[in-house]
Formats: sequence, C-alpha cells, structure tokens
Amino acid sequence: MRIIKLVSSAPVIALTASLLLVNAGVMADSQMDHSEMDHSKMKHGDKAMDHSAMDHSKMKHGDTAIDHSEMDHSKMNHDDKAMDHSQMDHSKMNHDDKAMDHSQMDHSKMNHGDKVMDHSQMDHSKMNHDDKAMDHSQMDHSKMNHDDKAMDHSQMDHDDKAMDHSQMDHGDMKMQGGKAPADARDPHAYSGGYTLADGPYAIGGGRQLKLLDEHRFYAIRADRLEHQFATDSLAFELQGWYGTTFNRLAIKLDGEVSDGKLEESQTDLLWSRAVYSFWDAQLGARFDTYTEGESRQWLALGVQGLAPYWFEVDVTAYLGNSGRTAIAAEAEYELLFTQRLILQSSVGLTAYGKDDAINGIGKGLASLNAGMRLRYEFSRQFAPYIGVEWMAKYGNSADYARANNEPTVTTSVVAGVRFWF
Repeated sequence: MRIIKLVSSAPVIALTASLLLVNAGVMADSQMDHSEMDHSKMKHGDKAMDHSAMDHSKMKHGDTAIDHSEMDHSKMNHDDKAMDHSQMDHSKMNHDDKAMDHSQMDHSKMNHGDKVMDHSQMDHSKMNHDDKAMDHSQMDHSKMNHDDKAMDHSQMDHDDKAMDHSQMDHGDMKMQGGKAPADARDPHAYSGGYTLADGPYAIGGGRQLKLLDEHRFYAIRADRLEHQFATDSLAFELQGWYGTTFNRLAIKLDGEVSDGKLEESQTDLLWSRAVYSFWDAQLGARFDTYTEGESRQWLALGVQGLAPYWFEVDVTAYLGNSGRTAIAAEAEYELLFTQRLILQSSVGLTAYGKDDAINGIGKGLASLNAGMRLRYEFSRQFAPYIGVEWMAKYGNSADYARANNEPTVTTSVVAGVRFWF
C-alpha cells in the first residue's frame, strides 16, 4: 500500500523540485529588489540582527544593486536596538558606478532621536571619495532635525588633504570701492559749466571765495584801565592788532598817568606770526618814555599765547643801545565762579642787564608785581572790576627808589573796567 502511494506521488515531487530549480536560477541572475518594500512596519526588536561587526568591504554592488533612492525612510523605527554604525570601518567600501545615489532622497522626515548614530568618533580619513562618490549638492537639508545628539564635528581630522583656498581667484568678486560705473554722475557737472570767475553769477574783481584765515580782522582790548588808590594814579594796559589769523600788526601800551600827566609809558610795536596752535612769535621794537628821565628804544623778540591749563603767557626779550638788555614776563589765569563772575590772577616781573641810574633802574631783578581782580561781565565785551595790586622793587632799583624817597613796596586797592571791541 505504501509503495503504491509513493509511486503515485513521485510525479508531484519531481514537478515541485523542477520549479524550485527554475526559481533559484532566476534569483541567481537577478538579486532581490527591495525598492518597493515598505520598511515602516518592520520590527527591529531586541533580537534584531546586529550588522556592526559585518565586513562590507567585499560586498558586491553589481549592476542590479538595490536602489534605495525611492525608499521612504521617514517611518523607520530607530529604537534602542537600532544598528550601531559607529564602529564600522567604511574605508574599504566600494563606491563604484552603481553605488547608491542619495541625492534625490528626502531626509526632512528622518527621525534623529536621542539614539541617533554618533559619527563623532568615526575615522573618515580612509574613506574613498572617488569620482562616483555620493553627490549631496541636490539634497535638501533645510528640514533636517539637528537636535542635541546631532553629529559632533569638533573631533574630525582636517589633514593635509583639506581644501586649499590659496589658489582661488578672487579678482571677479565684487568688493566695496573700486572705479565708478560708466553711467555715474559727473561730480563737476552740477554747476552747468559755471565757475567762480565766469558765468552770469560771477562777481567781478577776481576770486571771491575766501577762507576765514584769509580775511583781515582787528581788535582793541583794554585788560586794565583802573584807578590805583594808594598812589592816586590811573594805570592802563591796552593791546590792539590788525591782520589775518597768521600775520598781524600788534601794538601793546602800558603806562601810568598821575596829576594829569603821563609819568611813564612803554609801547611795543610788533609783527605777530602764528607759529603753533595758540602761540604767536613776535618781533618788533619797544619805546620807553619818562617824564623825568631819558627815553629808551629796544629791539623786541618774544612769544605770546595760551599755555596748558589755560595760562595766558607773554614773554619778551629786549636788546637796547649801549649793550642794554632786558626781559619782561607776565602770566594770567582766570577762575570762573559763574559765567559772568570771574576772578583774574596775574603775576609779572622785569629784569635788566645793566644799571640805568637816570631812569632809576638797576641791573638784575628790578621789579615784581602780583594782583587779583574780580570782575562781573555784563557782556563779554564790558566788565567792571575791583581788586588789589602788589608791587615791589629789588636790588639796585630798590636803592634808587630809596634815594629818591620813594617806597620800594606798594599795595593798592584798584577799581576799573575791562573791555574790548
């Protein structure tokens, strides 16, 4: 009975074996195509196959290698047991002509979760980036999720084969500056051809446009015009100039009037030249006149200006006839209690190289004076003041004063007015 059944089923077994052989031959010629498979529901559980130790260097990606470019990876479950590629050696992978092309893949929906593959420790130095390497130029990275576990590039090795920018030609790059375009407006054409000396708007008489330092100005200033109560005399110190910022004609007057007559005066006629910021060099002549005595003439050379910390300084050296020499120096400082109430302090000295007995002047330090004046400026051009003036004579000058029954030291209250225009 059993023999009959086996004999009757033999044709079925033979037919089945033939079909299996045919199917095996077809599969040999054409590898399985996974491109249409839906991997979204595949379970990568605890027993999922671990590919981390597999050697992919000898895998054959032939002409019919699987094409993943159309596959939808957005729903793939990368759970705790997902394959770990971090220890894989990609240096021997064959990226040939049929290597998988990722350029058209949509990575925007890929889940880069907490367990995303960490590439930070991978050694990329031996990867074969040949002519057929994957082209990322068309990939859309705008939607990729770079969360806290995204790849850390800080440990990557940028060796000697890193990109060299030294040979790049930046000549065609558009940089700021350079030549104006061909259709740019002519900066000299705005006047319609008119100039300062020609055209209907020109004013005759040569060049009309002048800078401020080319104009000529004048000023007259009275630093002191006061009554000295100790000697019952009128003292004055005036200064005036005319010219430009750089070159001026300056006049200085200093004297004393007593009992309606000029007791003594000193007049300096100077050419003043600006040589530095706030400083003028002065060259000229000085003329001394005395009611009782002999007039003197001097060649004058000095400087006048504003020193640091707002000290006004005037220093002049003199050379007279018969080898006479002299020097005069004065400094002033103003302290503003308000914009109108101002305290002016001044100190001055004179010294001579030779005795001048006729005029009561001895060599060496002849006199020293100091004063303080408090003024109130009703305007910058007009200010009355009160103050005190101290003056002393020294050396042979003091001896000549005592011989003429004159005091060697005087202190006087003064009252006067300061103005300029």
